[in-house]
Amino acid sequence: MTMTEFTMPVPVAGGTLDARVGGRTGPALVFAHYWGGSADTWSGVLAHLPSGQATVRFDQRGWGASRTLPGPWHLDQLADDLARVADTCVPGPFVLVGHSMGGKASQLVAARRPAGLVGLVLVAPAPPQPPATVTEEYQRGLSHAYDSPETVADALDHVLTVTPLPGTVRATAVRDSLASAAEARGEWPLHGIAQDITGDVRDIEVPVAVLAGERDAVEPPSVLRECLLPHIPQATLTTVPAVGHLLPAEAPAAVAAALQGFLTHLQS
Repeated sequence: MTMTEFTMPVPVAGGTLDARVGGRTGPALVFAHYWGGSADTWSGVLAHLPSGQATVRFDQRGWGASRTLPGPWHLDQLADDLARVADTCVPGPFVLVGHSMGGKASQLVAARRPAGLVGLVLVAPAPPQPPATVTEEYQRGLSHAYDSPETVADALDHVLTVTPLPGTVRATAVRDSLASAAEARGEWPLHGIAQDITGDVRDIEVPVAVLAGERDAVEPPSVLRECLLPHIPQATLTTVPAVGHLLPAEAPAAVAAALQGFLTHLQS
């Protein structure tokens, strides 16, 4: 289906970001993309949702259309921005849907227990407890993943995905990975990915669903079982077969189905 959206300006620290708002049937789904993504990361997922489903998506600070917003670009600022987007764009109940970096920012927002929040869906999320694999050497290497079109292509083909992306989807992912402020590009791998937020996530009270890619090399199911589930005990983990880290791009129908199932469960 084709979803009609309109742009809503959202005042945030240092300026304004533009959120894309669609549908009226709630609870609204408020999306936060991965490091290297944009609002367009979710296009395939939205295409599989019912036409009336309320949705909000945006480019996070430092990325895409929001790359001119000033710093800081750290995780707490991303959470502040996400909370402001939800507060500005959603008049009623909402569910946060965060992928990877956006998943960690979503955990921080959910821990604040904002009015209207009724659920949290984490898609291949960065866990609250940094895994042992996140060493300084790993962080330094990761910080150069999006240095050039060649390094982006290498990351997409050998780290982020295990199934070939459709041409237009892959082109969007390459474009998005290169469309960032340099400081924002370095902030997540050098700092945010290693930030321990286990003390925060204990305050999450809403239902939580976690989606993992069976062959995810970035946040594999084993890491989420070890570094997320013990800290968010109400979370349920579902593994999507034969896909990698970019679930919204590799398996958009599966993500959409999981979202619909989660909403149905909330309303039952």
